[in-house]
Amino acid sequence: MIKGRAWKFGDNIDTDLIIPARYLNTTDPEELAKHCMEDADPEFAKKVKKGDIIVAGKNFGCGSSREHAPISIKAAGVSCVIAESFARIFYRNAYNTGLLILECEEASKEAESGDEIRIDIEKGLIENLTKGKSYQIKPLPEFMKKILEDGGLIPHIMKRFKASCNV
Repeated sequence: MIKGRAWKFGDNIDTDLIIPARYLNTTDPEELAKHCMEDADPEFAKKVKKGDIIVAGKNFGCGSSREHAPISIKAAGVSCVIAESFARIFYRNAYNTGLLILECEEASKEAESGDEIRIDIEKGLIENLTKGKSYQIKPLPEFMKKILEDGGLIPHIMKRFKASCNV
C-alpha cells in the first residue's frame, strides 16, 4: 500500500524538465534528487516528502533516454508516478531503475496538487482520498512487481543469479 500527497504536472513533461541536462555530470542519486523537477517547479525538491506521488498528463518522460530522470524522481522520495501516458523509453527506464509508474487517464486528469492518493498495487486500485474517488487499473504482472521489489532490473538479475549459483 502506497500513500502520499500529489504533485500535479501537465502534458509532455520531458526528461530535461525532470532532471536538467546541466546536472548530468553526476550519477549520484542524492545529488540528482536535489534538482528533480527543478525547471518545472523550482521548489519541488525542497518540498517533496518521502512517499509523495507525481501525477501528470500525457507523454510523461518524453525527450532523451536518460536514466537520470527516473533515478532523480525515486531518489527525491517519490513513491510513484501516475500519468495518462508515458514515453516508452521512460517507461522502460523507470522499471529498470525500480520506480513505480502507473498509467491511469482518469486519475491523472482529476487529481490536483495536494490531494492525498492511496495506491493498492495488489488490487490494481488508485484512490484519491481527497476527492473520494477510486480508479481501477490493470494489475502489474508478477515479474514487474518482483523487479520493483528488488530495486530495479540489475538488482533483480543479480538476486536471481546469486540464487541460481547458491551464492
